Amino acid sequence: MTDYNLKENHKHFLDLIALNQHQVREIIEKAKALKQTTKQIGQTKGFVHADAPLANQSLAMIFEKPSTRTRVSFEMAMHQLGGKCVVLQNHDMQLDHGESVSDTARVLSGFVDAIMLRANSHEALLEMAEYSKVPIINALTDFSHPCQIMADILTFEEHRGPIEGKKIAWCGDGNNVATSWIHAAVLLGCELSLACPVQYSPLEQLLGWAKNNGGKITLSDNPEQAVKDADCVITDTWVSMGDKDRENRLEILKPYQVNEPLMSKAKSSALFMHCLPAHRGEEVSADVIDGPQSVIWDEAENRLHIQKAILLWCFGK
Repeated sequence: MTDYNLKENHKHFLDLIALNQHQVREIIEKAKALKQTTKQIGQTKGFVHADAPLANQSLAMIFEKPSTRTRVSFEMAMHQLGGKCVVLQNHDMQLDHGESVSDTARVLSGFVDAIMLRANSHEALLEMAEYSKVPIINALTDFSHPCQIMADILTFEEHRGPIEGKKIAWCGDGNNVATSWIHAAVLLGCELSLACPVQYSPLEQLLGWAKNNGGKITLSDNPEQAVKDADCVITDTWVSMGDKDRENRLEILKPYQVNEPLMSKAKSSALFMHCLPAHRGEEVSADVIDGPQSVIWDEAENRLHIQKAILLWCFGK
């Protein structure tokens, strides 16, 4: 597993397994409170927190990959908390022309108070954290996507109460989002049942770590078995940014589509989640993602509230 013993003692948000259960729960509960406050004021899109806890604080947002939800949720989160953002696309930076990640980290941490990175490689994230003098936030790498899973947990608990002891089913590609769900299942005590083809299963080392740490994780190539009696069914796009084997992936993953017959194997009260963007007719059928069990729009909105909580945690507020 990844080594998170970094030299600098900053409150980085790199992966759920770099935190403990208390810290993860603290962030989720803070997000619930922030969402409630925002709704009471009734100005979700323009609201600036009365106390402006991040006034005079700045966040650099680095995007090596395109983004919709991550960019807008973090930018609005900083705005609502009174802070400022600077958005840096890969082609805007000397990183794209050979400057090292370590040099970039040293320079940026002299300008801003925190750095959010959506990176092609997890190694770049860890290098940024090692050399930065300010908190680093993982906004997605090829290994994990912890911000998304925090929003997913927030959404589940809003609809179904505490996630501990509940069964979560994952169908499809055992990708970075699935990895963060494995981390979350171990930390928060829910059962995670994964259905993935052998070619696209999570790393054996990751599953071994989960087992050694008491995780209730099962892996099979049988979607119906995975979703049986599940409280929530989750999938993700089958072709991620950077994947070169689109047609092969679509063919191999076709039996893992989440559709009405598959959802019928889960509990009648089961939720459906998808981190988006979605491809109706591929990983999920339109009647499921647009149906009554789907909570994808709550899930997407909750990215805003969880980002605010993550930022406040990183800033020690």
